[in-house]
Amino acid sequence: MAGTKAAVVTPADARYPDLVRGLNQRWVGRPDEVVLPTTTAQVADAVREAVRAGRRITAVSGGHCFEDFAFNPEVRVVVNLAALNRVYFDHERGAFAVEAGARLLDVYEKLYRFWGVTLPAGVCYTVGAGGHVAGGGFGFLSRRFGLVVDHLHAVEVVVVDGRGQVRTVVATREEDDPNRDLWWAHTGGGGGNFGIVTRYWFRSPDATGTAPEALLPVPPPEVFVVALSWSWQDLTEERFTALVRNYGEWHAANSAPDSPYAGLFAMLILGHRSNGEVSLICQLDATTPDARRLLDDFLAELTRGVDVAAGPMTARQGEFNPMPELAAPRTLPWLQATRLFGTTDGMLNDPSLRIDYKSAYMRRPLPPHHIAALYKHLTRTDIANPSAAVQLHSFGGRINAVDRTATASAHRDSCFKLIYFLQWTDESDDAASIAWLREFYEEVYADTGGVPVSDDTTDGCYVNYPDIDLGDPARNRSGVPWHDLYYAENYPRLQRVKAEWDPHDVFRHGQSVRLP
Repeated sequence: MAGTKAAVVTPADARYPDLVRGLNQRWVGRPDEVVLPTTTAQVADAVREAVRAGRRITAVSGGHCFEDFAFNPEVRVVVNLAALNRVYFDHERGAFAVEAGARLLDVYEKLYRFWGVTLPAGVCYTVGAGGHVAGGGFGFLSRRFGLVVDHLHAVEVVVVDGRGQVRTVVATREEDDPNRDLWWAHTGGGGGNFGIVTRYWFRSPDATGTAPEALLPVPPPEVFVVALSWSWQDLTEERFTALVRNYGEWHAANSAPDSPYAGLFAMLILGHRSNGEVSLICQLDATTPDARRLLDDFLAELTRGVDVAAGPMTARQGEFNPMPELAAPRTLPWLQATRLFGTTDGMLNDPSLRIDYKSAYMRRPLPPHHIAALYKHLTRTDIANPSAAVQLHSFGGRINAVDRTATASAHRDSCFKLIYFLQWTDESDDAASIAWLREFYEEVYADTGGVPVSDDTTDGCYVNYPDIDLGDPARNRSGVPWHDLYYAENYPRLQRVKAEWDPHDVFRHGQSVRLP
């Protein structure tokens, strides 16, 4: 029937170079074809043809994977899900449907403008729902509402069974659903492991009734926003230590699910000294009782012992462009603040960047030797990359109200997390850039084998910031395998799901869930 076959782009097509790379320009694929489906049936057809031909296949939604899991020389077929991007209310399921190729800002705008609801997902506006949700997904509202997967009701997945037959399966969180384990695997099990996700449905587990407006979290109508910076010229090691110590101690004390600060998200961006600044970006639910006093008290606690005044954020910090207009706290409508933080992003808007990322969850404040290593590597003079940074992100709150095994996202007792990264544009800078990040990260966690193992202080790594080094015994000397850093005690169950739903390991990459 005419019009039912997906468009296919091959190396002879002028579009090919743009469709074989994502956000990270370190990775460029060489597939035989890129398939551009507009329906789930077309995705199934692409998988069926790849299986029949014995060709390795993968999928991309937003293209934000930091490693070469999608754009890999061994992959022969890439399914680009960008055209599967609808967001709508599904009356039959009584839940909001979000297709895998929908970008996060489009999801927020559609949900809020039409129904006044949202999902507590990430800030970066071009991230696709497909991989973001599968890896757990968190954002500025997660301390108030939990992870995005805490609201996941169902998932539609194209799978390949033990007989090599391609099927489209819908798995829900309902206790009597025979496919429930496949739903569970997509609540933090990571993308590219079990099949190709084409659609998610969201409805909060405690929601009642049928009115769409009551089935997902309602964001605050207004939020306080502020962006501050401290000049590196003024930051002695003692002042730097106080700032970082205060951030950790505040979060350790204020991250209970019922904390009055559940509506606050704070990002402390420790830029390399060559950047010139260290910055704080903060958002607080302005409808919280006594919100302005809470914000002022937080800022006072953060700066205790830092005897130099903060000023406006005038330099690009990590992925964020300057925001000098937020030097004094101001209120914005929630959606406008979401647009501001999501699009004021030099990384997402620069198609030339090469990137490397590492991560860590924190159960306690950073110990002194961690802070000393942060200061040492952020003040090194053998690199001068203003994008190099460590970001400390608020965590905890309602995230920690969920049991570690209720979803595949096991990190349910952390109070903040760290993201280590840098960006560059010239391939000749690869070796030096990657070496700096490795040396930095491995020294911070030197007493636990170079990685943040699960102990009283740290709790592993975030699967949506994949790091292939975690599987290298020369880099990870802890004896704790990479999959335990991502999944902890949930990994054996993920392996069982893998064995049931992808027994031939059709969907795989450098850190995919392994068959038992």
